[in-house]
Amino acid sequence: MRLLIVEDDRDAADYLRKAFREAGHVVDLAADGEEGLILARDGGYDVLIVDRMLPRRDGLSVIADLRGRGDKTPALILSALGQVDDRVTGLRAGGDDYLPKPYAFTELLARVEALARRGGPQAADTVYRVADLELDRLAHRCTRAGQEIVLQPREFRLLEYLMRHAGQVVTRTMLLENVWDYHFDPQTNVIDVHVSRLRAKIDKGFDPPLLHTVRGAGYIIRDGAR
Repeated sequence: MRLLIVEDDRDAADYLRKAFREAGHVVDLAADGEEGLILARDGGYDVLIVDRMLPRRDGLSVIADLRGRGDKTPALILSALGQVDDRVTGLRAGGDDYLPKPYAFTELLARVEALARRGGPQAADTVYRVADLELDRLAHRCTRAGQEIVLQPREFRLLEYLMRHAGQVVTRTMLLENVWDYHFDPQTNVIDVHVSRLRAKIDKGFDPPLLHTVRGAGYIIRDGAR
């Protein structure tokens, strides 16, 4: 599954991301309601996990906004407010499930998996495409112009993240936090090394180039013909 977790408690968010990734799922994080809404509007998530009390915009209004736009992505609300009235309010705001804190991760995982099954046709696309570059998440396969490209696990995750944000500049910090799970100096050259290797695989011998460096900002993958 591809999950979006909107949680302002950094320790809790990092724990959930690690736990869901160990369970084999892809996770994006948002630290406040506004950021969460922007990411959720981009779509492509199987399930949203939204904390109720968030800075900038509360979780219920995030879900209500999405529902008002016709977005039916399953949403599970996490909250320290666990009374019956609180749960009813959350469900009436558009939530599909409501789990009071504290909770066991195994229960959260089971509930999320159940929501994803219920979502059915609303589930995220499993194939990303940019020009003639194609990444199949389920088959773990990458091709360009019909030619298979062999990627190492970290290269696959890097390309997946870039293609998920195709047309957008992705910063070093974003890559470190979402592809490596590191939280240190974004000037480290680990990113440059992997981007260079990835570029050699997906762009060398093909035209036009798709993976671009935006000096002073980060990287972007887009159709070079634009």
